[in-house]
Amino acid sequence: MNRNELNPDASPQAAYGARLRSVRESRGWTQDELGRRMEYSSVHISFVENGRKPPTLRFSQSADQAFGLAGTADAFEREYREIKHGGLLEGFPEYKAAEARAAEIRLYEVGVIPGLLQTPEYAAVLAASEVQRGAITPEQADERVSIVVERQAALDRARPPLVSAVLDESCIRRPVGDHAVMDSQLQRLVEFSKLPNIMLQIAPFTMGERRPFNLPLYVLTLPDRSLMTYTESAQRGHLDRESTSAVPMLSAYHQLQAEALSQAASVAMINTLRKGTP
Repeated sequence: MNRNELNPDASPQAAYGARLRSVRESRGWTQDELGRRMEYSSVHISFVENGRKPPTLRFSQSADQAFGLAGTADAFEREYREIKHGGLLEGFPEYKAAEARAAEIRLYEVGVIPGLLQTPEYAAVLAASEVQRGAITPEQADERVSIVVERQAALDRARPPLVSAVLDESCIRRPVGDHAVMDSQLQRLVEFSKLPNIMLQIAPFTMGERRPFNLPLYVLTLPDRSLMTYTESAQRGHLDRESTSAVPMLSAYHQLQAEALSQAASVAMINTLRKGTP
């Protein structure tokens, strides 16, 4: 039987297939034997190993049961979820699902306009920059832009959530893309501020040390009035459902709102910046 050479560097899917073959062969199993243990045909196993068929959640869980990897750091289910969610931070997919049904969304962002308020063009420039740095693939970049659109669509429901957005002044002063992209993004912020369920505020640089957060923060109030917080660092996201930690963050968020500019003053700052953009 001819043996195809696999290139695990070709794509995440190819890496999954190459590892599946490697683990199978380390057990001394043929594709037929692995197929019997997983309840899949040997042809299906071959297609996944050669990258001709993408793995599914069920396939990955079956592989973990067959190899005894369920619940471990080497689980194929874990690798599948990394492929499915692309370059998204840990915890974000679950956060996004909760955000889509939240009654209230409170957010604080630093450096960039938050996804809920981004234009597709602004989001595309950020994603393209990640591709140029080799941090994500072009396919993952497309996924990120699609997620921005999906998240904003979730706000357009019969009973939309109340959204309180506090943006560090760096968000509106950091240029992203060309003049047209940035001006359109700032205009979008002004338009969002006019919606009855949106409260937009800018946390000015002059707040200095009184700013309670140094990293992005999201606080959700779910339909049952329970709280969920989501924070991000450069490398990971952290989702927390514990009220003991969510309540102090909510209190600090209220302090942030009290110190930030009013919505009218925030919109005035944005409009002044637009006029001053060369």
